[in-house]
Amino acid sequence: MATNRTFTMIKPDGVENGHIGNILAMITTAGFKIVSLKLTQLTIADAQAFYAVHAARPFYGELVEFMTRGPIVAAILEKDNAVEDFRTLIGATNPAEAAEGTIRKAYATSIGENAVHGSDSDENAAIEGAFHFAGREQF
Repeated sequence: MATNRTFTMIKPDGVENGHIGNILAMITTAGFKIVSLKLTQLTIADAQAFYAVHAARPFYGELVEFMTRGPIVAAILEKDNAVEDFRTLIGATNPAEAAEGTIRKAYATSIGENAVHGSDSDENAAIEGAFHFAGREQF
């Protein structure tokens, strides 16, 4: 069953390149309500824990290094069919393959520096939201 909340992060490249406002505007224009929002910096331990599912993958070390190099913006978003609709809004991981009008088409520079994260399932949205907004009832 689909829930009406999802989790997103504006990654360090999106923050560094000054795209926070434009990305949030795209999100709200697409009908999402921002339920929780914070600017934060992931520690190495945080990034390792958040991306533990990728620990055996060859890009894991680079991913952790990238995600800890600067601040991120974490957010809980609300909308009917939130996870699926947000995945459509962010576009393909590779910005060269992302559809026009998507966040990654507009702001990503590469597969590795793709501006935003979006949860890929209702279950992961709940886990990821709780990871970044511990102690708050989000889902």
